[in-house]
Amino acid sequence: MSNPPPSPSDFFETRSQVFEGYLDYFRSRIVDKVSQLSALQQRTSRLASGWTPVELIKHLTYVELRWLEWGFEGRDVGDPWGDRRDDHWFVDESESLAALVAAFDERAERSRHIIEQHELTEIGQPGPRWDGGDPPTLERILFHLLGEYARHLGHLDIVCEFFDDSHGQ
Repeated sequence: MSNPPPSPSDFFETRSQVFEGYLDYFRSRIVDKVSQLSALQQRTSRLASGWTPVELIKHLTYVELRWLEWGFEGRDVGDPWGDRRDDHWFVDESESLAALVAAFDERAERSRHIIEQHELTEIGQPGPRWDGGDPPTLERILFHLLGEYARHLGHLDIVCEFFDDSHGQ
């Protein structure tokens, strides 16, 4: 069951906790929505771009890896683009929803650790993520992640409507 959305009147001790609260909410909504689809619907695209709901979960796992661990912390993560094949999101048939969600949850936990270990004003490490540009602050990265999650949850709402007329619930 998904977390309730944070309210503007909810109390958080730090701005980092605000970011974490919203990220947790978006993550939980995405997992709930994909889990409520049939196995066939989870792996079927209803969009011209061709992505499937399970591919979205894997993509968001790698989004957090790219922005926080590879980008902000500047760590070697192997293949930061492991969610893609031939420039499209990709999930192998052998990858189960349970395994994808477990990896997503593990990435969320790693992201929480990174957020809690750094100040929002801290500037990321230089590295290949930034293509030679100046790295942003952690706050700017988290703001970007919230936008990406909100956008993709909206996309998933539309996909679910195509499947079952759920109207974004």
